Amino acid sequence: MFGRNLRALCAPYRSVSDLCRQLGINRTQFNRYLSGESFPRPDVLHLICRFFDVDARILLEPLESLDTRPGVLNHPFLANNVGSGMQTLTEDAFPSGFYRFSRKSFVENDLVIVGLVYIFRDGPYTFLRGYEPRQAMSTHGLPTNGPLREFRGYVSAQEDGVSINVAHRYNMAASFNYLGRVAAFNNGFWAGYAARPTRETLRGRVVARMVYEHLDAPLRDILNIARQTGYVAPEDLPEFHLRQLMLDTPLT
Repeated sequence: MFGRNLRALCAPYRSVSDLCRQLGINRTQFNRYLSGESFPRPDVLHLICRFFDVDARILLEPLESLDTRPGVLNHPFLANNVGSGMQTLTEDAFPSGFYRFSRKSFVENDLVIVGLVYIFRDGPYTFLRGYEPRQAMSTHGLPTNGPLREFRGYVSAQEDGVSINVAHRYNMAASFNYLGRVAAFNNGFWAGYAARPTRETLRGRVVARMVYEHLDAPLRDILNIARQTGYVAPEDLPEFHLRQLMLDTPLT
């Protein structure tokens, strides 16, 4: 049961090796946990439970039975207003997979930020996971380790698009994104805007146009795109991204 639960908890992560590095657990030993060949010591179990936000019942009980709470967005008071949109988003409307996004930087007036996110399903829900580009973090003197770079979010269906609520760990650097599908030859582009909940300042911006491109490509090509993320000059953007961002047109 523990191995089954652990495999389910690891499913959203791209790499078991990277996950082991974040946990500080030997990969070979972690594989034994995944296969059910051994159980962790109490201190290692505590580490795993804290990382995945579960408790020690994962040793004996199915993961899906451990928490029967509906969650605040599906609380009866909000279920028909907020929660329903989380459960009606279809693959046709917003496919799972990797997306390249671009938007004008919130803080660097002459630059555009390019990043990569992964969209995946867990039951009726659609989630987002990504990492801030190392280059963008180091530009602002911020640490570039995995946990601080990682952000997660959930995707909801809207009448003519999707909304995405995203935040770093402990709800730091949160943002709200809206995207609507763009008429394109491969039907794989969405455009909209990102807004961050912070005070308006004379420097920087709180709202910026954003473009998402679904990457229907081999993994080697996606990894190559990942290596090109970070701050870029507008002229270095893919042409279709640049056209949709309309950098010289005020956002209304």
